[in-house]
Amino acid sequence: MNSFKHLEAFGNRTAVHAEREYSYAEMVGIADSICQQVGERTLVFCLCANNKESLFAYVGFLRGDIVPVLLDASIQADRLHRLIQLYQPAYIWANTEREDLAKTMDRPFEFGDYALFKCPAVYQHEMDERLALLLTTSGSTGSPKFVRLSYENIFSNAHSIKEYLDIQEDDKPITTLPMSYSYGLSIINSHLVCGAAIILTDASILKKEFWDLCKERQATTFGGVPFVYEMLDKLKFEQFDLPSLRTLTQAGGKLNAKLSTKFAEVCRQKGIRFFTMYGQTEATARMSYLPDDKSLEKAGSIGIAIPGGELMLLDGAGEPITTPHVNGELIYKGANVSLGYAESSADLSKADDNHGTLHTGDLAYVDEDGYFFITGRTKRIIKIAGNRISLDEVEGLLNEHGHECVCAGTDDKLFIYTVKEDQAQIKKIIKGTLNLKGFKVVAIEEIPRNDFGKILYSELPN
Repeated sequence: MNSFKHLEAFGNRTAVHAEREYSYAEMVGIADSICQQVGERTLVFCLCANNKESLFAYVGFLRGDIVPVLLDASIQADRLHRLIQLYQPAYIWANTEREDLAKTMDRPFEFGDYALFKCPAVYQHEMDERLALLLTTSGSTGSPKFVRLSYENIFSNAHSIKEYLDIQEDDKPITTLPMSYSYGLSIINSHLVCGAAIILTDASILKKEFWDLCKERQATTFGGVPFVYEMLDKLKFEQFDLPSLRTLTQAGGKLNAKLSTKFAEVCRQKGIRFFTMYGQTEATARMSYLPDDKSLEKAGSIGIAIPGGELMLLDGAGEPITTPHVNGELIYKGANVSLGYAESSADLSKADDNHGTLHTGDLAYVDEDGYFFITGRTKRIIKIAGNRISLDEVEGLLNEHGHECVCAGTDDKLFIYTVKEDQAQIKKIIKGTLNLKGFKVVAIEEIPRNDFGKILYSELPN
């Protein structure tokens, strides 16, 4: 199942709005030419931004059975080098001005502002035949852990999203999220399989140029994480005049019920459909959605399972929960559940670890009408601006730099506790390495531990 192999059927329809319009026929031609330079099935790193170069390469690699690893274009050189050592890609598709690559690698092919950098070491990858794509699990932490996605994962999810959002050929989404992030990528996938046109921009929603582009290109839809909707609220979205806009989607973390209700009301007044959704990279992107006609009645809910999927709850003993309003771990079943994780090139040959079932690590309950509500997490993972951040990995990063720290927090609030007078250095590392906002460094006298030395996170000050 690889729907990208049939994109030429859309012919002269517009596929991409960039500095100019590119038809599906043009996109496919360029995408295939990039892929042909790589040749045989192998692993390629793609340093992505929301531009035509990144999008065309991604399409080409999937069409040609090359396995791309999508990384943010801003990844720091030391983090990238660590990943290169672990995964040994054959090529890196990146901006031509990427000096850390240009110094040591040849560039056999260029398109636009990007080049295919050939890695000097030749490594023969053994990869499971189902493996199509690797996506990071942890935002910008540079973690070596990736989610292994198959062609069936990607395109079953894309077609499911197409179905419940009722995406049409004349839809025109505008990019508000990185394509290296599963939510942002799912918007691209679900619209390309419909023959829709994607408006590519890296402009922030806080910039006038973004909204000018929305009007000029007549954008019909965009998606956002909770932070995006908080900014839209401050910008007084209710006063915006965007007559072409007809669908808004929200995922990447829980939007508080008050703001969810407000946007549902505003969208209803403007004749815009508003969908709250829930997902994880481990399930390709989406697992549930709240139908637009329930956006007010069930505000705060993640909704119901996507077409072809199933949600259920398990108690602490692993038994199904069928009684409404009883908390349990949220379990998802569907064809979009990933093959599992990879932490080095040795894992690329692994088969399917999940077998279509994902233990989400989220706590939830279901109401009398079958709508699910998230109440908490069983794992030490938070979301900041839509990026999943492992608190343990942030601790590890700071420890690598010689800082004894512990981390805690909730969505969009990261607390870093230190026993030294090194707050300034810690802030510099977090801002410079992870490019994160929404964190606070707190000085404490000692790290609370039990008799066995285990950190007592519950005793950390708020």
